[in-house]
Amino acid sequence: MAAEIVNPRSESTTEGYGDSVESFDPAFALHRGGKMAVQATVPIRDKDDLSLAYTPGVAKVCSAIAENPELVHDYTWKSQVVAVVTDGTAVLGLGDIGPEASLPVMEGKAILFKQFGGVDAVPIALATTDTDEIIETVVRLAPSFGGVNLEDISAPRCFEIERRLQEALDIPVFHDDQHGTAVVTLAALRNAAKLTGRTLDDLRAVISGAGAAGVAIAKFLLEAGLGDVAVADRKGIVSSDRTDLTDVKRELAELTNKAGLSGSLESALAGADVFIGVSGGTVPEPAVASMAPGAFVFAMANPNPEVHPDVAHKYASVVATGRSDYPNQINNVLAFPGIFAGALQVRASRITEGMKIAAANALADVVGDQLAADYVIPSPFDERVAPAVTAAVAAAARAEGVARR
Repeated sequence: MAAEIVNPRSESTTEGYGDSVESFDPAFALHRGGKMAVQATVPIRDKDDLSLAYTPGVAKVCSAIAENPELVHDYTWKSQVVAVVTDGTAVLGLGDIGPEASLPVMEGKAILFKQFGGVDAVPIALATTDTDEIIETVVRLAPSFGGVNLEDISAPRCFEIERRLQEALDIPVFHDDQHGTAVVTLAALRNAAKLTGRTLDDLRAVISGAGAAGVAIAKFLLEAGLGDVAVADRKGIVSSDRTDLTDVKRELAELTNKAGLSGSLESALAGADVFIGVSGGTVPEPAVASMAPGAFVFAMANPNPEVHPDVAHKYASVVATGRSDYPNQINNVLAFPGIFAGALQVRASRITEGMKIAAANALADVVGDQLAADYVIPSPFDERVAPAVTAAVAAAARAEGVARR
């Protein structure tokens, strides 16, 4: 008697949430059985198809790759697939929830790669938080992939993990929590400055949050020509006179805060041109009111921005959040699909600063003549975004000598 085939989507596995959870929460219904699957790109209709796709035909391809390993890019999916790797220690706003609980997010990331960049991606949640073990595991997995997207790995380990993996591998390694956020922030900031007749060099910014995103944004904006930026953690402005800084924050203190500010985030906002929030919490309204005339407020914490848009609009000329229900959403999906698509297209060995700046410029340029206070960054559903970012990144990779085709 044949075994009964059970559709996992028809079985209730929401124990502990009540038998009828899906009747009132569509999120559970959508996630039943997962959000993605593997699909063949060639038909297996008969024995001839089988003999080509598998044995004996596949042996010819394997032998050719063994003789010339570069052929793996042409005769497998390696050059068009990304590993989405996490240890589950910094998932969304949920924190350290572990690898199993991170999988819905990693699946989501994978389908965004496909939907917005045409890039296949595989979620990989690791049952370790040890830096050396994560690096060793990803290095051993690397032959199967054209790139590695690190996701939701807590700071400061994420910095070392990304650096060491890129040193060890000849494929792009990209921690999206850092660089994707930075790219989209720069694009929005360029357009906000253009809208108000200023340049990046005219601006002094204050960043709330010295984790992965805050550190990366600060460095990237300075690389792009920002006038000055100060970064605040829970204890105040990251400055060289503090004795409690980690190695990452000590380096940050040396690169940032030309004005020599110290003390609280609120005090640093007095006269500042830009607020960038990547930390959560709430910034008091008087501190927002103390910013320079025509200021920009990018309050990107989800679901609750550090400055509510209604408050920000009282004092700022441009307001952005991380939410989809307000204008000017700073969303990483605007960046990472096109960045990886461009890098994979030219078989780049890494993603450089120049490639990221090219991505930000291309993203900003999509807005074009439609530039307005409520439109400094395009929608993730704007079909022009991914092709523009892809082309710019591919061109930058060739210009910087990291392209291999």
